[in-house]
Amino acid sequence: MDDVKQLVTDIKNGNIKPIYFLMGEEPYYIDRISEFIEKNVLSEEEKGFNQMVLYGRDITIEDIVSNAKRYPMMAERQVIIVKEAQDLSRTIESLASYAANPQPTTVLVVNYKYKKIDKRKALYKAVNKIGIIYESKKLYENQVADWIRRVLSAKNYTISPKAAQMLVEFLGTDLSKINNELEKLQIVLPKGSDITPEAIEQNIGISKDYNNFELQKAIGERNLLKAHKIVHYFGENPKDNPMVVTVSLLFNFFSQLLNFHGLNDKSPRSVASALKINPYFVNDYTNAARNYPMKKVSHIISVLREFDVKSKGVGANAVPQSDLLKELLVKIIA
Repeated sequence: MDDVKQLVTDIKNGNIKPIYFLMGEEPYYIDRISEFIEKNVLSEEEKGFNQMVLYGRDITIEDIVSNAKRYPMMAERQVIIVKEAQDLSRTIESLASYAANPQPTTVLVVNYKYKKIDKRKALYKAVNKIGIIYESKKLYENQVADWIRRVLSAKNYTISPKAAQMLVEFLGTDLSKINNELEKLQIVLPKGSDITPEAIEQNIGISKDYNNFELQKAIGERNLLKAHKIVHYFGENPKDNPMVVTVSLLFNFFSQLLNFHGLNDKSPRSVASALKINPYFVNDYTNAARNYPMKKVSHIISVLREFDVKSKGVGANAVPQSDLLKELLVKIIA
């Protein structure tokens, strides 16, 4: 995120490179950087003749080079944006000859999503020498809640840890999806607002009481009644609460709990650092550790592996999700 801010700042200050090669598994920042260049490098009057958007599935490397070598019309520079350039992965290396000697009045932006070019080859070396290579890496799940807080903080909003976790559990690690939901919240909530679980429930439709976070907490507390209610709700709403996701999240929780048992220093700060979790959630692990000794946790992890297979239809084709969840709950808490 800091790299993106620096890149944007450089462009605003007129430090514009001839090639921006944007690659990597996370498309969110690739799109944001490309959109910023598309909107800001040229004036509206200059864009008509000097800005072009090409799509990888429709063109060749020769087409890119031919357009990039044109001279701008009544402007200092032209902008060529190649979207979905990963469709040119078989021939992308042949762009190296242009990258070695780019047109100084052209800004070439290549959006190469979900893939990376080989750092050992000529294209990477040529672009890295005179332009910008930005690699957009996929965030791990435990990094997304912090990303949400930073994005909202920049817009003068705050969000509670539980609300952020609800978004992560519901939307996963897809930053574009998460950002779309955050923008919806910013429309309905005034600046300076603290985004709560209630706001998430009212405006996005994620239940604040019946979600995987609450199920995990109830199981950690050995609160069978609450856990059963949540599992029953999941059984009634299987499309919104797929079992495979629930099992995966519980597996991660108990794997972390196993790590917790192995820590010598169980102070909140040390636990948060070792498990890479928000300090807000440390108590959940402390309480769960009292209820589930290490030997029991190891057994539960084995049970969750078994139910992970069942949740995918192996050996349990005719068993409803609701019944599988109830059986899993009994085997964990019993």
